[in-house]
Amino acid sequence: MGRGVDVGPGGSGGPARPMESSGVVGRSVGHREIQLRRVAAVDAPRARQPAVPPRMIAPVLEIIESVREGGEARVRELAERWDGLEAGGALVRTPREMQSALESLPRTDREVLERTAGRIEHFARAQLESAAPVDVAVEGGRAGDRLVPVRVAGCYAPGGRFPLPSSVLMTAVTARVAGVREVWLASPNPSREVMAAGAVAGVGGLLGVGGAQAVAAMAYGVPPSPQCDVVVGPGNRWVTAAKLLVSGVVGIDLLAGPSELVILSDEHGDPALIAADLLAQAEHDPVALPILITTSTELVDRVERELAIQLPGLPTAETAVQALHNGFAVVAPEEEALRCCQELAPEHLQLHGSRTEAWDRFLDRFGALFVNESVTEVFGDYGAGPNHTLPTGGTARFTGGLSVFHFLRRPTWLFLDEGPARDRVAHDATALARMEGLEAHARAAEMRTGRRSQPAE
Repeated sequence: MGRGVDVGPGGSGGPARPMESSGVVGRSVGHREIQLRRVAAVDAPRARQPAVPPRMIAPVLEIIESVREGGEARVRELAERWDGLEAGGALVRTPREMQSALESLPRTDREVLERTAGRIEHFARAQLESAAPVDVAVEGGRAGDRLVPVRVAGCYAPGGRFPLPSSVLMTAVTARVAGVREVWLASPNPSREVMAAGAVAGVGGLLGVGGAQAVAAMAYGVPPSPQCDVVVGPGNRWVTAAKLLVSGVVGIDLLAGPSELVILSDEHGDPALIAADLLAQAEHDPVALPILITTSTELVDRVERELAIQLPGLPTAETAVQALHNGFAVVAPEEEALRCCQELAPEHLQLHGSRTEAWDRFLDRFGALFVNESVTEVFGDYGAGPNHTLPTGGTARFTGGLSVFHFLRRPTWLFLDEGPARDRVAHDATALARMEGLEAHARAAEMRTGRRSQPAE
């Protein structure tokens, strides 16, 4: 999930900021009014912001460079300013501390974490078992590749408004299944639940830092936290911009911007369930993107009435109202509605109504699909099996969600026997090298056949 729940450069948001007025107009919701903004299908892909706005690059790069040069002292300074770290407090929480947090949880909470971890592990292990190293005959010999896990993985779990132990499990458990030797977690001002999830996932250490400074610390290594080979996990725009900027230093999973949900329904969709699913998405963050695409104008009206019923008394209503204003509704004929979903390529796509099976066969651009109204996107968030770290902002056009494959490398190998077949390969390699003007390449290939080129006089 593109959980952009942090509001400042630090993962826990730094000083509190007042919420902006939602500016939403329409049906009355207690002291508020609410209406889903109408957007034409053709305009929908342009009605959202990029995962990394250009204005974020310069300030995030400054943080990254300051961490790279300043090391632990700079990380500590930023963590004390933004992440709730007490002056002189420990930057790193140990496995023993995480285990103590786990043991202090009520038994029912601990069992929930363990069951969820088990479901995530089951799905990740099935993904791993679906892959096999390549070993194939080629002209003159054999070639192949190997599945090799990275040695150190860094997993980010947002702090901010809510502790997210689910993100700890989604990232760290998946890394462990892939075979990663050492898994580190970064999370600002970690809650007991986050630390407990770290223990369940077998995390080797927890860096109590958030935001861009956490990503930089994992990318470059701030002892005792090691330099990581990959950095994964959702976060706010500071985290996402930092992942973009360190992606030449470490591997990353994807750029997860503000979380988004597209619900596609015909006139037979249940407005109460649709409203509940939109609100579940909207409470993530004021910049979350809940979208309803439907063939029925009447359904939009009925969903708005349900929103008016369900919003009052919701503890996260202030955030949800702002996100609903950020989102929108599209009313279009079925073919155009389907095309709109494909163009949006959303993080989450949920199907409601009477046409879900037909739509399922047609649609193929999404981070995660929820096939009918008996399943909610929330099940994906909370560990039914598939990972909830997913591409946002239309990037599902070319990538999928976090999986064991983000923690694996596939280096290749080649073995050729001496003989006529090998000589044919060498002959063609020599010819291609000379086409490109690379004479040393040509001579190295030619020498394998026993021939020696004479230097030009």
